[in-house]
Amino acid sequence: MSPQIPVFDGHNDVLSKLLHQRDGAEHRFLTGAPGMQIDLPRAQAAGFAGGLCAIWVSTEDTTLDANGDLPPVPQASALEQTIAQAALLQRIVRRSDGAVALCRSAAEIRAAMAEGRFAAVFHIEGIEAATRDLDLLHVLHAAGLRTLGPVWSRPNQFAHGVPFVMNHGPDFGPGLSDAGRDLVRLCNELRIMIDLSHMNEAGFWDIAKLSDAPLVASHSNAFAICPHSRNATDRQLDAIRDTGGLIGLNFGVRFLHPEGIRDPDMGMEVMVRHIDYLVERVGIDHVALGSDFDGTFMSRQMQDVSGVQLLLEALRQAGYDEAELTKIAHGNWIATLERSWGG
Repeated sequence: MSPQIPVFDGHNDVLSKLLHQRDGAEHRFLTGAPGMQIDLPRAQAAGFAGGLCAIWVSTEDTTLDANGDLPPVPQASALEQTIAQAALLQRIVRRSDGAVALCRSAAEIRAAMAEGRFAAVFHIEGIEAATRDLDLLHVLHAAGLRTLGPVWSRPNQFAHGVPFVMNHGPDFGPGLSDAGRDLVRLCNELRIMIDLSHMNEAGFWDIAKLSDAPLVASHSNAFAICPHSRNATDRQLDAIRDTGGLIGLNFGVRFLHPEGIRDPDMGMEVMVRHIDYLVERVGIDHVALGSDFDGTFMSRQMQDVSGVQLLLEALRQAGYDEAELTKIAHGNWIATLERSWGG
């Protein structure tokens, strides 16, 4: 295999998965965590240089309502889980002896990668923890929050997410609420990147009209290949391209397979096909990786972070040169974050 290209990834759920296993989560991440797809030793071995580390909150109530939506998470529970995961990230950084860096700028990401440190960016996937006044956002920004998805695949007071449905576009539910519009404005003011993965159709276009930042879908695929509600339509891809934004390839099988099935033997050629389509539609400068490690079902070939170099090799064999692979592997993410955050 060719020399490793460092990978900076657009989405992982390592924090929520670690927290819901048992105590000592930071130690397990730093020394090796069986049952996880990411830990520091495997990331270092695989050239997995960092990425957006998501906070995601869970609920025991999974009863669908009449519209097929999951119920909202109670704010008190969401706040407790959000603080716990943010604290876990801080402990990982503090106890890593410099091996993990919490990055607040593109320059800090570049520096961490150059020094061989894991470059972690604090991200939230669904801001159920915030109240209408958005005071929490200022506190989390001070703690390092730099990217935010207003919703996961359930509604909250700000917007509606898409349920997980095959052979259906993202047109579910209404657009942003007044609180959601205030959230977008504050994210623009604080230079917090807004992530459109999990956003429904109406919300996507509301944000496109309101936001002054590049449009980003951190972990979504091509709806034209896999018609799943979580994937980006051609019209959405065009908007991402036209704003100088980015789409990150999700490694989850059900968002890749043309029939949406959980096929553990799905080959890398399906991932290459999505990358080819995205590059043709939006251009090589606007396509990256958004693995969703520790958050979704993946094929046996992509069983953990070690698979990222296999994907890059498959792209190499498909005709991508080293400059193009470097853009997909990390260059495009860093450039897009720099445009979103400012110098």
